[in-house]
Order: sequence, then structure tokens, then C-alpha cells
Amino acid sequence: MKLIGVDLGGTTFSVGLVSEDGRILKKITRDTLVDNGKDDVIRRISEAILEVSVGEETPYVGIGSPGSIDRENGIVRFSPNFPDWHNVPLTQEISKLTKKKAFLENDANAFVLGEKWFGAGKGHNHIVALTLGTGIGGGVVTQGQLLTGKDGIGAELGHVVVEPNGPMCNCGTRGCLEAIASATAIRRFLREGYKKYHDSLVYKLAGSPEKADAKHLFDAAREGDRFALMIRDRVVDALARAVAGYIHIFNPEVVIIGGGISKAGSVLFDPLRERVIDYIMPSFVGTYEIVASPLVEDAGILGAASIIKERIGG
Repeated sequence: MKLIGVDLGGTTFSVGLVSEDGRILKKITRDTLVDNGKDDVIRRISEAILEVSVGEETPYVGIGSPGSIDRENGIVRFSPNFPDWHNVPLTQEISKLTKKKAFLENDANAFVLGEKWFGAGKGHNHIVALTLGTGIGGGVVTQGQLLTGKDGIGAELGHVVVEPNGPMCNCGTRGCLEAIASATAIRRFLREGYKKYHDSLVYKLAGSPEKADAKHLFDAAREGDRFALMIRDRVVDALARAVAGYIHIFNPEVVIIGGGISKAGSVLFDPLRERVIDYIMPSFVGTYEIVASPLVEDAGILGAASIIKERIGG
């Protein structure tokens, strides 16, 4: 049986036809056009679902959505990038238009499920997964089961405080991991640093301080640029403090890091692995691996498709 995964974002959405072993066979990406209203968005998602499933046996759809959701009833309670989405019965509406059974999950939880079924978490029962992008999301699998908490909104891994009184986060708290190690935070640090470090290789690579981003930072750090290494070290230290906490709390077999920042490779992962050891108890050393997600660009669709496997059984 083939699966359909819907990766719903504020700017674009993608719908993919996925094989049982995690290959994307067909894919459609379209602008979300949230300003057109929820009914139009849902209609066009449904049209894309029907388009990718022509001629295929695909009775199920998995949807990964940002925001606060009621996963059991398939309702999007609130999502900051979707202004008129309040208590939207998304799975009910999708099922009505496509005649397929739909399942809904928070996109960060979908990410860890995608890793469990198709990625670096395959074969593991204890997984922590972080996605480092515009924000920082994540999810936890323990004893093979997705950890969601009492209200289904647990495992907000990007909002642990790693720098007390640090930068203000979009959530309203100071010093969250997201306020220091996300792509948004890195861009802010680079704009703020231009006045003092305008000769940095970061800005030469970017062309201007306004264009400087995480890729330019890590490329410059790889070349030994002093300013880039200073920001890289702050990001790594924040990540290490958070990951050490996850290791102490969840005792995972594997910590998987995905999202655009994970493409930095060894300039990020080597110091991160070393720094985590500084923050964990000796008894935890050697009990885990820290690895990059192999899914990267396909993580959203594969994560959404994995919701189906999780709900109906693999």
C-alpha cells in the first residue's frame, strides 16, 4: 500500500506519494496562499492529494501541520502562520473532499516519526529528534511510542531555556534554544555583529549583512574566521546544553538533528559531540549517538506519511 504525506507550511505545502519503504514516487508543491482563507487552502490541498494518487490504492493521508493541534480529533486549534485557522476540523474536511481517511500530527512530532520509520531512527525505540530551521522543533519517541504529554503538546524541545536572561524568543521567554540556535537567531546575530566585525569573511561570502545567513556563517567558520567561530561556538554551546538535558531526561539511543542547519556537517557536529560530553553525567557517556538526519529535504513529506504507519500499524 502506498502512502500520502502532506507537509503543510505557511508559505508552501507539499503533497507526496510515498512507497512503503520511504521513497517519494510523486510530489506536488504549491503556494499555500493563506490569505485566501482556510476553505481555499483545504480545497487545493485536497486537489493535490487526488492528483498524486490517480490510479493508486491510497486510502490514507497523513498531514503534518504547524501549530497547536488536537491530534486525536484531527483539529488545528491554532497556528500563528494561519490567521483564520481556529479549531479547524482539518482531517474531517480533507476526508470529505478526498474520500480518504486522514490523520493529523504536529509537524515536529511528524519529523521524529519520519526518522523512526524511514530515517536515522529506524530500528531504534528511544529517539530524540530536533529540526533546526526558521524555528526549532522536535519530538521524542520512548519505548517505541511517540511522547505527546497530557494535552498532546509536549516535547517542545526548542523552548528549553539554555541562556537565562538571553535573547527574547518569539514565545515570549528569554534564552530559549530557538532564540540562539535557529536560522532566525543566527541571522539576527550576524546583522548585530556587522558594526564591529564588518571585515569578517561571513559578509564577504554573503555580499551584504542583510543577506548573511547560517550557511555563510558555517562556511566562514570552516575557513577559521574568528567572528564566525565565535557565533558558531555560541550556537554549539546552546545546542549542547539542550541535548545534554534531553539525554539525561529521555536516555535516547540516538539524537537526530535535521533542518537546514544540519547541512553544516562536521563544523557543527564535531564540536557539538565534544561539548555535550562536558554537560552530561559520566554514566551517560557512550549511551547515545548524535547524527544528522538523512531525510533533510524530504523530511516533511516522509514525516507526514509516517503518521499513517504509526496510526494503523507498520
